[in-house]
Order: sequence, then C-alpha cells, then structure tokens
Amino acid sequence: MDGLPFLLLLLCSLLSLYTSTATAATPRILIYSATRDFRHDSIPTAIEALKANQATIGAEFDATEDEAQFTDSILASYDTILFLSTTGEVLDSAGKDAFQKYLDLGGTFVGIHSASDTLRNTTFYTRELGSLFDYHPALQNFTVDVIDATHPSTSMLPSEWHVQDEAYNFKSDPRVLGAVVILAANESSYMDTGVKQDQGTPHPLAWFQEKGAGVEAGGTPGRSFYTSLGHLNETWQDNLFLAHVFGGISWVLEGNTTRAFNSSGQVGNAQAAASTMTSISAGSSSAATSSGSASSSTTQPTQTNAASNSMMLTLSSLIMTGSAPLLFALL
Repeated sequence: MDGLPFLLLLLCSLLSLYTSTATAATPRILIYSATRDFRHDSIPTAIEALKANQATIGAEFDATEDEAQFTDSILASYDTILFLSTTGEVLDSAGKDAFQKYLDLGGTFVGIHSASDTLRNTTFYTRELGSLFDYHPALQNFTVDVIDATHPSTSMLPSEWHVQDEAYNFKSDPRVLGAVVILAANESSYMDTGVKQDQGTPHPLAWFQEKGAGVEAGGTPGRSFYTSLGHLNETWQDNLFLAHVFGGISWVLEGNTTRAFNSSGQVGNAQAAASTMTSISAGSSSAATSSGSASSSTTQPTQTNAASNSMMLTLSSLIMTGSAPLLFALL
C-alpha cells in the first residue's frame, strides 16, 4: 500500500470538483459461461476473479449457465452481458430473440476468449462480437503487440506484451464491421503452420466497437468489446490481464446507453444508489456506485459529470477494500 498517499491525494483532487449530490446506480453485469462444445477449466477461476475484483469498476457481477435466464425481463436489468469462454449453441431461439432485443435497446456486450466460438450460425451475434474463431496453434508463449495504447483495456500494457495463451485465428476481419483492433499477435514470435483465412493485418486478438454491429435498424447500439485471451487458470490470476479485461468492461459501460448512468436508458440497473460527497469523504465503504462517460447515446443522460464521478467512487471503494494492486495496473 505504498501508493496509498498518492491515491488519497488523487481522490481528494477529484472530490474538489463536486459540491452537490451525485446519483447513479451500480452497473449490473451478467456473466454467461454455458458451453455446448469444449469447456475451459479456467471458467470457475475467471468467475471468481471477476467477482473478487468487481469493486475495481464499482460494478456487481452475477453468473449463470442457465439459458432460461435469457428473457426480456431478466436481461433488461443488466448493463452488460458478458460471454465468458462460451462454446457452441448456448441459446435457444427464445434466448436469441431476447438477446437481440436487449442489444437493440442499448445493451452492451463483452466477449472473452472462446465467446468467438459460440452461436456460429447466429448472424447478429457474430456481428456484435466482430468475428468468429477459426483455429489456434498449440498453446505457447508469444508476443502481443499493443496497437492502440490509449484504450482503457490497453493503457496499462507494455507495447510488447509477452503471454502464454492461444493465438486465435479468425474467419473474417472484424474491421470490416467497424471494429477497432487494439491488440495483435506478433506472428514472428510463435509457430503456426495452419492455413489462415482473411482476418486482416495486423493479426487481430482484441478489439472494440463503439456501436455494436449486431443491432437491428432503428435500434440503439451500445458498445461491444472482445478479447481472445484468457485460456489458462494462471491468466486469470494475473493482475495485468485482469486490468485489461476490467478496462474493456468499464469502457463498454461508459458508453452511457444503459440505466446505470443514463436516466433515459431502456435496459440496465434502474435502482439508483444515491451517493453524496460528504458520505464518501466520511469513509463510506460502498463499492455500489460508479459512472460512465465517453460518448452519449441518442438519448442524453441526466447526470453530474459522470467520468470523474466514476473515478471518484472507484478510488474510494478500492482504498477502503485494499484492492490497490489491480488499481495500480489500471492506472
């Protein structure tokens, strides 16, 4: 906790920006980890890591593998749907319809690892994610090149990130759908004798969409984020990787298309949790409030400066809960 004085100073600086009460709601995120084909043994470790560090972004995670949870009413209470190492046909027709409606109403999406090997014949899902998994060479050490170091999911990473993981190849170039690639595989750093399809250059490993391409005409597109990394249990115990993932999750929430931070949102957590500046400075230990910023949706939120509010509350909860290592990685 050597960085605690710095964190307190930064928190105080942010607090000085506010003189009134800020009201937000805790972002709710549904982790979906159902599998119909290959199953990763890292799924329980990943869920544990996400829940253990949820205060990092002031969010609340639920986890399920029950496709019956994909109904209009249940999905409508979540700000993000996160597909974690899913494989195969994990939703029936009713579930797909509910998921499509959720996205059309401004819902946001995060896909991790084999989420790209999921619902392979469902067009809106492929578009929302960006591309489908094709194949990967043997698990090995390789270098990941950071293409965009300004994104919240990459700003903490070294320009050449050395990992042990599966270097996914994809069936198409996600950039065709408007995705921005932020991590790429350095193909000179590993062995791959397979025949690649046209996935674009540089070799995509992680990307984002400002407006998810899975939304139907007339819908309100939320943000989408995907990373292909995350195969091993050890990966989910690494603070740098977790900072990458949480940076991506926080970025999709900050799109401001859901109820947590947008009073006009149609999906997301609508239960406001009022937080005053005095309660924070008095030492409130709640990690229940956070906020987004970035671009706004077609409906403008009614809120106080959301970006700084998010940082303020996140820093407060991290200091109180002692989650400094992951915070340092995020900073």
